[in-house]
Amino acid sequence: MKLNELGFDDWFRQKLDELNRTEGDIARVTRVDRGRYLLRNEYGEIQAEVAGRMLFAVESSGDVPCVGDWVRVDYHNEGRQAIIQEILPRKTFLRRKTAGKKIDYQMIAANIDTAFIIQSGDNDFNLRRLERYLVMVREGHIEPVILLSKSDLLSATDLDRHLAEIQNSQSGVKVAAFSSKSEAGLSTVRPMLEPGRTYCLLGSSGVGKTTLLNKLVGQDMFETKPVRSKDDRGLHTTARRQLIVLDNGAMLVDTPGLRELGLLAVSNSIDDSFSDILALAGECKFNDCTHTREKGCAILTALNQGNLDEGRYRNYLKLKKESDYHEMSYVDKRRKDKEFGRMVKSVMKYKKKG
Repeated sequence: MKLNELGFDDWFRQKLDELNRTEGDIARVTRVDRGRYLLRNEYGEIQAEVAGRMLFAVESSGDVPCVGDWVRVDYHNEGRQAIIQEILPRKTFLRRKTAGKKIDYQMIAANIDTAFIIQSGDNDFNLRRLERYLVMVREGHIEPVILLSKSDLLSATDLDRHLAEIQNSQSGVKVAAFSSKSEAGLSTVRPMLEPGRTYCLLGSSGVGKTTLLNKLVGQDMFETKPVRSKDDRGLHTTARRQLIVLDNGAMLVDTPGLRELGLLAVSNSIDDSFSDILALAGECKFNDCTHTREKGCAILTALNQGNLDEGRYRNYLKLKKESDYHEMSYVDKRRKDKEFGRMVKSVMKYKKKG
């Protein structure tokens, strides 16, 4: 495949020119597995690892290659192996806060054009979780598309209700329903996949990401497991992220189900995902309104009048608080890391002189 068929467009060519590099040593990361990488270039797939110099300069997990990245490499063993020397600038990215108390980013994928956020139409349907996914996708400048899976388990009334709930809370976002079992709606999903563009599947375990991927690939290439009957929750089937090239030339990244979806410094994308609340905030009496208790708060007025869903309002405040807290913690962490780095350099310089 040519590089442009793998998604290398004019945006990346411009960045390559700015770095004074050539396309001859460029490849795309298609799989990451415990520090080992699988790359794809014009001639096929190649095993690779990261150069020691590059690893030494890593300050956070976002500094190492992830699926979808374009990288500059040196080839060895007659082109059958490669050493990754540099990551090209990312046009878009998909990341979350690392799990647990650690304040840092975890890169999920890069250079994604469209994210299919899959929400199950059965007992796992959750608008608040969907809002969180939308914030994460928009933070990375990725176009979101919402897919409601397992439509065969819903009555026509329930299906219409779920679709209306999504469209009412997320105006302007494409929404489609499908069933991998009955294949209803798949004829709507397939035309969304265009050659040379990169897509990813996002959603909780058990919503049907891998089953949909198998349908799009046209064979049971990836293992699936049944959901638990007691709560309709699925098990982790996808254990690693990988980029698949479909027969029509579109590229698709399957991701593991995200049990913890922490957000870090995403205030702008929160405003994008809650544009209705942001518009109301502009009508508040006070510029520093917290939207929690002030008289003259347009958001509280809309809430009291029944013009704003209470669950959506509470989730907005929750995401704002979480983002602001983690952003402050991250800035403080980066400051301390830089101070420590300067101290180490100073000590090494002193020892060298001694």
